[in-house]
Amino acid sequence: MKKIISAVIVIHATMAANAQETYGYSEDVFQISAAIIVVVAVMAFLLAFLKNILEHRLKNKIVDKGVPENVISSILQPGSGEEKYRNIKWFAILAGIGAGLLIVYYTRPLDIHSLAIMAFSISLSFLGYHLFIKYVDK
Repeated sequence: MKKIISAVIVIHATMAANAQETYGYSEDVFQISAAIIVVVAVMAFLLAFLKNILEHRLKNKIVDKGVPENVISSILQPGSGEEKYRNIKWFAILAGIGAGLLIVYYTRPLDIHSLAIMAFSISLSFLGYHLFIKYVDK
């Protein structure tokens, strides 16, 4: 969380240091931000994929070694609520991002309101995910 806050502060500080009369964000900022977000999303996907592959190999080796049944059942239990609904979480996040980008596209020009639209759409997607988890747990 500290890294995100410091990155936002640095971005805003560089924009404030730009001594021009226009106060809007340039398209370069959006392109750089989009590139960073895409790289982070790809890395998160690769890490999750690698984690799943390694967990599968570990489970296969445990079963092949003949470990006692009570130990296997404790290790091979399904994940918590967060683990079980990981796909729904990513669907909600990506759907929120897609809806936000669609709204931003139709409300040109790109400016600070574009960032507000994206923030609200992503927060609404997280709210939807939270309500889904609450509904499923009942």
